[in-house]
Amino acid sequence: MANRVIVCDGAELARLWARIGASESEELTWVPREDETRARPPGFRVLSGGLVPETIAKLEPRAEHEFALVSDHGPFVRAAVAALRAAAPNAPVLVMSDRLGEDDLPDHPCLRRTGLRTHFRDDVDHEFAHLGNLRRVVRLHELLNSREKIGILLQPDPDPDGIGAGLALRALLGRKAPTAPLISFGHVMRPENQAMVQALGIEVRVIAPEELDEFDGLALVDVQPNVFGESPPPRVLSVDVVIDHHPERSGYDAMLRDIRPAYGATATILTEYLQASGLEIQPRFATALLYGIKSDTRLFGRDTSSADMRAFAALHACHSPALLRRIERPALPPDGLRALGRALSRTRVSEGIHLLVLGRVREDVIPQVAELGLQAEDAEWAIAAGIVGRDLVFSVRNVGYVRAAGEVVRAVVEGLGAGGGHRSMAKGIIPLRAFRKIYGRADRASIRRALFDAFVKAIHEPAAGRS
Repeated sequence: MANRVIVCDGAELARLWARIGASESEELTWVPREDETRARPPGFRVLSGGLVPETIAKLEPRAEHEFALVSDHGPFVRAAVAALRAAAPNAPVLVMSDRLGEDDLPDHPCLRRTGLRTHFRDDVDHEFAHLGNLRRVVRLHELLNSREKIGILLQPDPDPDGIGAGLALRALLGRKAPTAPLISFGHVMRPENQAMVQALGIEVRVIAPEELDEFDGLALVDVQPNVFGESPPPRVLSVDVVIDHHPERSGYDAMLRDIRPAYGATATILTEYLQASGLEIQPRFATALLYGIKSDTRLFGRDTSSADMRAFAALHACHSPALLRRIERPALPPDGLRALGRALSRTRVSEGIHLLVLGRVREDVIPQVAELGLQAEDAEWAIAAGIVGRDLVFSVRNVGYVRAAGEVVRAVVEGLGAGGGHRSMAKGIIPLRAFRKIYGRADRASIRRALFDAFVKAIHEPAAGRS
């Protein structure tokens, strides 16, 4: 936590601060008023000499310091801000007052106003967190406002968290798509993610690595360069901004790096940026960010922090339920519905596994059917399989408290194809040629038998081996 310097206007407010509960990270100072005793409030250091740069300089302000000015007196706050700007030009300032309004405050690029007597200790910490985010927003503008064209780079096959966060970053910078496009080295593939970009009218432009040269600014959102392989494009190893919630990686340079592994979603970080900046969060942006948090945390079923919950609650108040329904329930095409009907006519749940074999279908139908399949009574696992081109493709969903889906799929495809995923969702691909070599045929009955036996073995054999 950054060091905080608390400057109180008089002994009364200093004692109030002490009652709120001073933090160990705070240096407590007070400026005596003319009409009061100079008896030192417990834990406080007197700041004598008036509110001038020389007095503030005695506090030895550093780049990581944050300042709080505690006062209901406009002249005090204006004088203190002027002295701070002279002694520590880039220091962020939190003004805590119950009486002063925005019109009473001086101009400052990184200043936030909040109440005082209504705050408890947690409220104060929360306000300082907002101030820290405001500081990052100011830094973003300093870095990028002068750039002609900024690329907002997402991971290949961008997911809702990255898309929503990238959209919010563009809004935060006051840009439109022509000067700050969302870009990726791969297409948006998953049907629910395609539904998101279609419903919200978002374009994610697919580029080749050499096309990065057209951008004089580059921000990586929900991704770090290691995701682009062992030898990432040189351009992504030296960027302006990286904002991500995945574990921090080394081996690259960034002028602004905000990595928060404790957060469940990068969309939470961008929501906090928007809140700190005071921008109104429009329903379209709120829906994109809310869906990003919801999908990356599996509706708070994994890797969730209190910050994610606060951001979700704030976004929920201003999102569009109609847009969210369009994203979460993408339309099935007629041939997909017919394939689903045929599969359902032969389906049953056995050993907690609901297996639906669809025949030849569009790839985006398969995960949608897997989602539906998990609604069957007694189903702990839902597997939807279909033939796409020359491959057998299957999507897997589970209830979340059984074995990890990605681990099970890797066991199923071992030696035959490729696959993996998360705890409650995964995908596998087996070339039909490899499948026929092992099982002889690739008709529906053969696929059903082979996948069912393989999944039973992969799900239950490790547990039996430990007994």
